[in-house]
Amino acid sequence: MLEVYERLGMHCHDPVAETITLNHDQRNKGRIKAMSLSGTEVRIFLERGNPLLVGEFLKTECGKVVQVEGAVEAVAHASCDDWHNFSRACYHLGNRHSKIEIGDRWLRIKPDHVLEEMVHLLGLVVSHEEAVFAPESGAYNLGRHVGGHNHN
Repeated sequence: MLEVYERLGMHCHDPVAETITLNHDQRNKGRIKAMSLSGTEVRIFLERGNPLLVGEFLKTECGKVVQVEGAVEAVAHASCDDWHNFSRACYHLGNRHSKIEIGDRWLRIKPDHVLEEMVHLLGLVVSHEEAVFAPESGAYNLGRHVGGHNHN
């Protein structure tokens, strides 16, 4: 069993000893018990409120590096060719505090028939697929990604 108490960020030059695959809900927890791809139990004890990122590196108490992968899960995928309609859909989803992954005129949300109908009415085409769900982390976690500062 490996225990993790430290985050190394998105870049690490040390060899990866274990890889764990976590879905979006698991990556949002501070305390996780998971099995690595090789079958080793990995227990993670981190600060709550800072979701793990797909591709992030962690350090075990014995110095080994563990990398986080995103699990494939059910998502609703919505897209359109019109930037105005796409922007409106992102606005309205954000206004409802929905977790949303944003790409180039496409977005992903967790399946929800009410939200799917709303983005459809805004002109997006909605389909269901299996994919890694990596939504935006929110404004208060921007410093972890783009070099801003936090207010702690």
